Amino acid sequence: MKYSDSVVLVGGGPLSPDIFDVVKYRAGFFVAADSGADALLAREVIPDAVIGDMDSLSERARAAIPKDRLVAVSEQDSTDFDKAVRGIDTPLIYAVGFTGGRLDHELAALHVLVRYGHRAIVLVGEEDVTVHLPARITLDLPRGMRVSLFPLDAVTVGMEGLRWSFKALALHPIHKIGTSNEVGEGPVVLTSDAPGALLIVPRSALDAVVAGLSRADLHSPQPELSAKT
Repeated sequence: MKYSDSVVLVGGGPLSPDIFDVVKYRAGFFVAADSGADALLAREVIPDAVIGDMDSLSERARAAIPKDRLVAVSEQDSTDFDKAVRGIDTPLIYAVGFTGGRLDHELAALHVLVRYGHRAIVLVGEEDVTVHLPARITLDLPRGMRVSLFPLDAVTVGMEGLRWSFKALALHPIHKIGTSNEVGEGPVVLTSDAPGALLIVPRSALDAVVAGLSRADLHSPQPELSAKT
């Protein structure tokens, strides 16, 4: 499904009114990943689409949502977040309701960010905003703000404008991570030579992250995913 505007993608995890208020006016469309539809209905929003295996969608939601908006994907090799991301074509996804609950679900959501590193997906949580680190991104962040880079694969990153900056730093999920850095003399310029790293900043940086993503050099699709996306 193709959308000309940004999409708020809602999962079935915890979703506080505060988080929903942060994103609800930023996009033109609302899509639910399976039981995320119940969270939208609770806020009097009829989703434009519901995508997933439908194993946790309530009967109330099924009755309230037009049948042509229910997109069932029966395969069990991916999460509903994954199914929803690859089922929509949009300039930007605000993903909420995917953090703060079960740890395995949250880790799976981070996996999706890396798996679709060529897409502009912003994972918005109670404390943090998390995105896949592009090949190059420039961020206008206030001095002293926390900036963390966490690798899910081996990747070499460059960091300018941080308290601890490096031209080329090899990160690895076992051997070297890059959490708890902070903004020094901005602007902040971050680079990565390959997909695989997450950028994590406080939620107050959401506007700066979205602006940075709009100008960023995203990674190319991973070869094994090109046919799906």
